[in-house]
Amino acid sequence: MNKFKLVIFDWDGTVMDSVPKIVTCMRNTARDLGIPVPTEQQAKDVIGLSLAKATEVLFPAHLHLNDELVAGYKAQYRELDVTPTPLFADVETVLEKLHAAGMQLAIATGKGREGIDRLLKESGLGKYFVNVKCSDDAKSKPSPDMLEQILREQGITQCDAVMIGDSQLDMAMANAAGIACIGVSFGAHSTAQLQQHTPLCVVDSYQHLLQVLTTPLAASTHQHQTQPVL
Repeated sequence: MNKFKLVIFDWDGTVMDSVPKIVTCMRNTARDLGIPVPTEQQAKDVIGLSLAKATEVLFPAHLHLNDELVAGYKAQYRELDVTPTPLFADVETVLEKLHAAGMQLAIATGKGREGIDRLLKESGLGKYFVNVKCSDDAKSKPSPDMLEQILREQGITQCDAVMIGDSQLDMAMANAAGIACIGVSFGAHSTAQLQQHTPLCVVDSYQHLLQVLTTPLAASTHQHQTQPVL
């Protein structure tokens, strides 16, 4: 019997190795507008927020430039997007195995609808996901809105779902929605940062994730830590 009926993935830094590109775009945009350039970690910390929210948080002293920051970021991203952004190792293999095992797969991302739909098509991964929520559909992370919409639409209870993400925003969103979460160590935030939000565990690879989702240990840990269905 599957340990979870529904596995919800973040995209940037979790499925796609896009954190370096996002950080570069944020920093270049600030440099082009002549405002203080954020550190690499500061830029990482807003990944997962909707773009307009991310620029507001990252540049609070320059809210009057937010439209320019958003437009500049998009232009930077298009320029760098000439080179396809890679998926993390074994992503499609693991998604295929989870799908074959009968688990529903979904996405909860801070990307806009146009961006995530394009990447799902280009990567060929769209066929695995039954539900995709983005910044155009719901309140920005860490609000539980995206997750609550997915649970409701798929008819899945809290105790049967798990969120997979690379940032504290993903973990906090899962906590707020009352569902389990698993961190990945290869994205925006470190294992120590992710563990502040009591994930079931933090994995170092997709093969490790597959093992966690398909072994009895995941089930016993899940039952111990997740909240009861409201």
